[in-house]
Amino acid sequence: MPFKKLTLVGMLALGLGGCYTTVPDPKVTAQDTKYLALVPNFDVEIDYRRYQVDYQTTEAPGTVVVDTTRHFLYFVLPNGKAIRYGVATGSEAAGWTGEAKIGRKAEWPHWMPPADMLERWPHLKPTAAAGGLSGGPDNPLGARALYLYQSGHDTLYRIHGTNEPETIGHDVSSGCIRMINMDVIDLFSRVSVGAKVIVK
Repeated sequence: MPFKKLTLVGMLALGLGGCYTTVPDPKVTAQDTKYLALVPNFDVEIDYRRYQVDYQTTEAPGTVVVDTTRHFLYFVLPNGKAIRYGVATGSEAAGWTGEAKIGRKAEWPHWMPPADMLERWPHLKPTAAAGGLSGGPDNPLGARALYLYQSGHDTLYRIHGTNEPETIGHDVSSGCIRMINMDVIDLFSRVSVGAKVIVK
């Protein structure tokens, strides 16, 4: 009963904020199905689930806008709409804001711990020494990664999936933008290389 009441309250809160439409799950590959079955399952809060919402902006359709304060990522659609996803963002010390473009996209991406992370967490040095971590359910980049570039150079920041879905809605990452895997698969299918990304 308490769960039903909480869900009802959450749904009412969503309704007061404008028009919300649930977005169906994207198509997945056989590899996705295999790996996703091995990733922890966690029901994110109702506000952080995937919806089509009213969204007024001067940005062109296809733009990605990340609101780090509210932990939402918007994929801008035509006619005052957007797909809204819940995200986890960087902790205050590691947070990144700015404007970039998607330089490349990868499915079940390889991960190499960056130098600053190795300084903070020396236990990752063996992973780096081994050439990084291949894509899969144990990889912290999850099912998909969108690589953020500025002036043609990799910023080392990503929009990516996660094997820690319970972190969505929190400031926990090293500056990257985390999404649940099904959401990043959906975004990956919609967004183009070269798309504008605004993180604020």
